[in-house]
Amino acid sequence: MTLLLAALLGIVQGVTEFLPISSTAHLLLIAEAVGFDDPGGVFTVMIQLGSIFAVVWVYRARLVGAAAKIGTSPEARHFAAAVIVATIPALFAGAFFADFIQSVLYKSPRVFAGAFIVGGLVMLLVERFRPAPVVVAAEQTPLPRALGIGLCQMLALVPGVSRSGATIVGGLAMGLDRSAAAEFSFFVAIPTMSAAFAHEFLQVHDQLTAARSAEIAVGFVAAFLSSLLIIKPFLSLVRRAGFAPFAWYRIALGVGLLLAIGAGWVRG
Repeated sequence: MTLLLAALLGIVQGVTEFLPISSTAHLLLIAEAVGFDDPGGVFTVMIQLGSIFAVVWVYRARLVGAAAKIGTSPEARHFAAAVIVATIPALFAGAFFADFIQSVLYKSPRVFAGAFIVGGLVMLLVERFRPAPVVVAAEQTPLPRALGIGLCQMLALVPGVSRSGATIVGGLAMGLDRSAAAEFSFFVAIPTMSAAFAHEFLQVHDQLTAARSAEIAVGFVAAFLSSLLIIKPFLSLVRRAGFAPFAWYRIALGVGLLLAIGAGWVRG
């Protein structure tokens, strides 16, 4: 039964990681609902590596092409620099605040609900009032704009904000078009989430039992496969309908969660 729950949570992780709706908050809420014990959110963070592998696989041609040309192509070097610049703020924020966030905010559904609602409202406002797009390819993101996106990503440490949501909204505000903002968010996820995985692994590697490792392995595979299935359809939906559907989903979920807390169905 525990492995089945791990597979379920892995699917939730894979489906929600690249949608701007917060995979972490969804995982924590569902884990609480089904009685899956995840001390410190270790399982939640570590199975995210499955989603990262999925991104690497989907964009393997572009990533390998850029890596192969990095010594000779200014464009490839610029792309690598933009991803690094966008990653650095989250690494610093994680180093200083990760323990507090995991020990305090991860245990507060009210924080999730507030983040869902505020994030949805911000997404609607940015969609409505964003500047005209000037960057149409993720690889062409200027370094100052990449830094702005990276600063937005820092907010994603709060469960409910959404890493992809923060970086995508930041990208829209920085003048990237919808597809470029989404794809740049995917590329920045690779080093950011890999660092989060490495941090968690170093913290708990000597405490992992065979059963715990099996749960993480099952969740990892489920996250990988479900992420593979969601990335391309997500981009297609964004091109057609933008991010408003996800914003309204966030707002509805946040309001519903507050009502559930008020009714005593969910602990506050």
